[in-house]
Amino acid sequence: MPYVLIQHNVAKYAAFEPVFTGDEERRRRLGSKGGKLFRNVADPNNLFALFEWDTVENARKFAESYELREAVQWASDSMPPRATVVDVIMDTDA
Repeated sequence: MPYVLIQHNVAKYAAFEPVFTGDEERRRRLGSKGGKLFRNVADPNNLFALFEWDTVENARKFAESYELREAVQWASDSMPPRATVVDVIMDTDA
């Protein structure tokens, strides 16, 4: 199952959150199966989003999309968002 992992710093989480939640329908339409948003405990403005995707092709389209860059870049700090398509190769119990 393919995933898209996005990392970026936000200037203010309060400004970022509506962008993130407002993009749910577009992500779903493009093949997202849902995901999780993580925060770095050492740096709460450093966020990671992990989305499960229906196909590798759709995951790549999303990760490379202009809309993704525009949707999150305005809420980012100095680091532009980095999106990477990853695939599960192993599950582990611990």
